[in-house]
Amino acid sequence: MEVRITEIAGVVVSFDPKPIPGGYEIIKKAIEKLGLRHSEHIAAYGEGNERRLTGHHETANINTFKWGVANRGASVRVGRDTEKEGKGYFEDRRPASNMDPYVVTSMIAETTILL
Repeated sequence: MEVRITEIAGVVVSFDPKPIPGGYEIIKKAIEKLGLRHSEHIAAYGEGNERRLTGHHETANINTFKWGVANRGASVRVGRDTEKEGKGYFEDRRPASNMDPYVVTSMIAETTILL
C-alpha cells in the first residue's frame, strides 16, 4: 500500500480596511458576510479546491466556513494583532492558486463592502 500526501497550492488574500474606530467590529461583520456566501465564493475560487480544502494540512473543509484569530486551519484568519489592536487585516485562505485574482477580489469587495 502506498500513501501519498499531495499539497495543492492555495492563495491567501489579505484584506486590510483602513484603520477606523470600530475596525475590529467591521472586520467581524465582513467575515460574517463572507460566511453567508461561502458556496458562491468556493465555486469561483479556482479549480481543484476540493482536493486542497480537506480540513487537514492547515485548511478548513471546503463544505464548512469557519474563521478564527491566528487560526491557520480556518477559512478566514484574523491576525492576532488585529484582534489586540481592534484594527488591521484578515485573510481569506480559500482561493486556489489557479484562481482569477479579478474574480476573487471583486467577489470579496462585493460581499464585504457592497452588500
